[in-house]
Amino acid sequence: MARRLPSQPPNLPGFSYVRVLGSGGFADVFLYEQNLPRRQVAVKVMLAEVVTSQVRQMFQAEANLMAQLSTHPSILTVYQASVSADGRPYLVMELCSAAIGQRYRTEPLPVPTVLSIGIRISSAVETAHRAGVLHRDIKPSNILTTVYGHPVLSDFGIAATLGEADVTEAIGLSIPWSAPEVLLDETSGTIASEVWALGATIYSLLAGRSPFEVPGKENTSAELISRITRGRPQPIDRADVPPRLIAVLERAMSKKPNSRQHSVLELIRELQAVETELGLAQTPIEVAMDDWALATAADPEDRTRIKGVVTVDPAGTRRRRTGGGGSTSRAPSSTIVRETLGSADTPPQAPPSRWSRALVLSIAACSVLVVALAITATLVLVRVGSSSDIPTVRDLSGQLTQGTVVFTWTDPGLQPDDAYQVAVGDSPPSIQRGTEFRVDAKPGERVCVTVTVNRDGRTGQPSAQKCVERSGGS
Repeated sequence: MARRLPSQPPNLPGFSYVRVLGSGGFADVFLYEQNLPRRQVAVKVMLAEVVTSQVRQMFQAEANLMAQLSTHPSILTVYQASVSADGRPYLVMELCSAAIGQRYRTEPLPVPTVLSIGIRISSAVETAHRAGVLHRDIKPSNILTTVYGHPVLSDFGIAATLGEADVTEAIGLSIPWSAPEVLLDETSGTIASEVWALGATIYSLLAGRSPFEVPGKENTSAELISRITRGRPQPIDRADVPPRLIAVLERAMSKKPNSRQHSVLELIRELQAVETELGLAQTPIEVAMDDWALATAADPEDRTRIKGVVTVDPAGTRRRRTGGGGSTSRAPSSTIVRETLGSADTPPQAPPSRWSRALVLSIAACSVLVVALAITATLVLVRVGSSSDIPTVRDLSGQLTQGTVVFTWTDPGLQPDDAYQVAVGDSPPSIQRGTEFRVDAKPGERVCVTVTVNRDGRTGQPSAQKCVERSGGS
């Protein structure tokens, strides 16, 4: 099929046209130089022949969404939006490279690189979900790279709010990375379908092709739809991809939405567990943070190690913070959100959670750290009963290593869907699959941990509490 020629670049006040960057089904992207402040920018311009009232509304929605979300370090920054003199809407955006979306088909990306990209882009999607927004077009070509090598998610052009997703018709479906229920027109998008798309995208970066592409065979749209809705992903022909990562991606691409990870955050945790298994430093979760948490830092250096709490109510309903802004400055990559139960705004509906749980999350740059944050509010973990058939951790041990307390234990016999609930003191527990848990301890601090196995929403007997104290001088 012959590719169309790019449209004529518009004359934009304050910008000088340089060259064409790319073309899509609804818009062209041009390189311009902004006069003040002087910098090169990418300008996405809608095609005149497709500018209808519906497309104009879609474009305006994209501009608003990108402005609200682009403070996230893994979401493309939008500087401004307007309409050119010839009536074409346009976005002025951060100039990024499309290298990731091109490179993965020509050379294998290293597993650590793919894990880092997957976690950062998933963090962007989780942030969008917390703002009540579905992306609905997650795929490798929508992952760009900043001048500093940071992956960012672009193109929210067919995004929809969580409440509108089931009644909003998607324009421009990307078949190879679309979930079966989307292709079967059972829904236009859900959190579960976003998990599927993320799994398919991470798979593609590893395999060099989309999950249901068969090298040397017909890969038409009809063939791909048939394979996605009926078959299994093609095996990844790489010896360096660990079986656990393959299992994580296969779960994300389960045919049944309820069999997938129940949130993007859960997918991120499983990807981090693979990093730990490979001996890699965990890529930090980047989820938008409430302003109040910044004030809790005792000194400027500690602002890079802000702690926070994520809570999920028994029905699985995520509470999102109110507000939002259009600032284009990037947030620190080591911060994390605090979500509270009882928010006054109406929350978007997430899929039912398999566990009633509260997660304590803490991110420290380039470290594997999970630290409890003392808060004044009372957070309750709802235990959904216990049973004698659930194994108990009995050999919990702890050791101080360079200011970090490392707790370890032996797998007591977990089943594939089991998880550990690790509680630090009286704080709500963290959910994980690994048998190692690290806590950053201050001099003179005594850290106590218990580990409990969670199976199908039921918790077993907790382990005996293990405490390690860091002396005042160490």
